[in-house]
Amino acid sequence: MTSSEKMPISPTRATTLTTNLTTILTRITTASKSASSRPAAAPPRLIAVSKLKPINDILALHNPPHSHLHFGENYVQELVQKAALLPKEIRWHFIGALQTNKCRGLAEQVGNLWCVESVDSEKKADQLDKGRGNLWERAVEEGEEEEEWKDVPLRVCVQVNTSGEVEKSGVEPHDAVGLCRYIVEKCPRLKLQGLMTIGAIARSRGVAEGKENEDFITLRECRDEVVKGLGMEEGGLELSMGMSEDFESAIRCGSDEVRVGSTIFGERPAKQDAKIKDEVDEGKD
Repeated sequence: MTSSEKMPISPTRATTLTTNLTTILTRITTASKSASSRPAAAPPRLIAVSKLKPINDILALHNPPHSHLHFGENYVQELVQKAALLPKEIRWHFIGALQTNKCRGLAEQVGNLWCVESVDSEKKADQLDKGRGNLWERAVEEGEEEEEWKDVPLRVCVQVNTSGEVEKSGVEPHDAVGLCRYIVEKCPRLKLQGLMTIGAIARSRGVAEGKENEDFITLRECRDEVVKGLGMEEGGLELSMGMSEDFESAIRCGSDEVRVGSTIFGERPAKQDAKIKDEVDEGKD
């Protein structure tokens, strides 16, 4: 029995979380149906951003009836710790600013790391590629050849700074083609999944009725340039954009994936107060 299988979960907390998730999924479906850029596409993927939240919360959403799979984390150590305690079926996304010296360790420690969404340099891509290779080699040495991630390239998104804010990570839009080409041609253990941006929330709040955040438009145009520059098929690259306050606008602009945290999990604690696992007395709520 794994630690997650015997982990107590507060029924009240579980009800709150699943209700919130249902609401977000309904809003995603509604926005997707009204988006002219997605006439026949499936609703965008939802990454439930669980940073600084305990694994009890994640398990409450991963358990039936929702059986949610995609969860996002911002800190390498936190993701590694949670992945070791939770079911391997979970598909982890790293969505935070990533230091070059932590890339290799992240890629080689978490087999079910589904995507790294914040690649913004060739050095980071190189280190993730090497880390994934080390993971494959370890699988052979330890007799884990049957793991579903064995010989499967690690998905990555190139982060683009569409807002021009100096405090945000990401390549300039005009540099995206070059980095994407490097990943495709020089990193055989990585798969270019798409482009990601963190749009300026002030622009989403201040946009006129009938208009959308220009950061989303910029990323879409940037994606089109990458597809053309690399000779890819249309639809070959995803867009990851939109968070709690503006994911519906992002969907209307063609987002394939949205990242929602506080609207599902509630207010986050300070980092120093966060717990990997909540202690819940069995039989009590």
